Amino acid sequence: MDDVLDRKRALCLLQIMETGSVRGAAEVLAVDPSMVSRTVARLEQDTGLVLLERRGRGVVVTDAGRMLALFARRQQDLHDTFVAEVNSLKNAQSGHLDLVLGEGTLDMVMGPVLQDFVRAHGEVRYHIKVAGTEEAVQCILEDRAHIGIVFQPPADARLRSHHARLAPVRVHVRKGHPLASHQGPLSLADLAPYPGAALEESFGVRKHIQAAELEENIRLQPMLTTNSFKVLWDFAVMGLGYIMTPRSIPLQGVALDTLVSLPLASPVLNHSQLHVVTRSGRPLSPVASQLLRHMLAAFSAA
Repeated sequence: MDDVLDRKRALCLLQIMETGSVRGAAEVLAVDPSMVSRTVARLEQDTGLVLLERRGRGVVVTDAGRMLALFARRQQDLHDTFVAEVNSLKNAQSGHLDLVLGEGTLDMVMGPVLQDFVRAHGEVRYHIKVAGTEEAVQCILEDRAHIGIVFQPPADARLRSHHARLAPVRVHVRKGHPLASHQGPLSLADLAPYPGAALEESFGVRKHIQAAELEENIRLQPMLTTNSFKVLWDFAVMGLGYIMTPRSIPLQGVALDTLVSLPLASPVLNHSQLHVVTRSGRPLSPVASQLLRHMLAAFSAA
């Protein structure tokens, strides 16, 4: 395969996968769409694989095409890492960093971790993607992010966890809510009579709560589901019902003055963790390695 795999053609396929269309890839590459189509056709001829499926007016990358495109990305990463390491001999302050963070982790990363690092590395360019657990893990596994902070990531040999910190799930309700006066840790059955809001199932928090539901043999029926932590907090602040989030997400602003946090009795929810992850075996650029060390030092000291 090595003697027929043209890296530049494979990177063209990668652009189709990332943009979702031949035209989008052509715009990124600043070439005519017909040239992109011919390039992929030649790559299919060279490899003997079907890399794109035509569906209506669009195209979908096949499993073989995705595998080849990810291989091309990793080759490009190795090339970029080599170039970065050479450049770091002249200037260890430059480069590009892609991070993927859960929305609930932004406050624990932006000020405590990134603020000092950004000031000390003025020539670095950053891209921060906010995503739920499933999407964040995919970003790491597909090398679309160098470093991720993920709540309860799945057990996957392709993920490397560099640091884990306890993030037990707590119940939050408005002061005056009937649950606010409950004595002792709450069971999930205590929540069942009241309306609640929950994150979508792509979020690790929701999956973790569902695991606890199985453990306690109860099924909670949220009144509202969302992919936004802000919507979740607003639901509780307005007194519409309870929410559940990791304790690592501190109450701030209106929520601090309006809500109370209550412990849960569930061992499952009391042992949840946030992890700092990278893809196993991925060589990080010098600046990405510096950020990872800085992040781990900040979290260990917290």
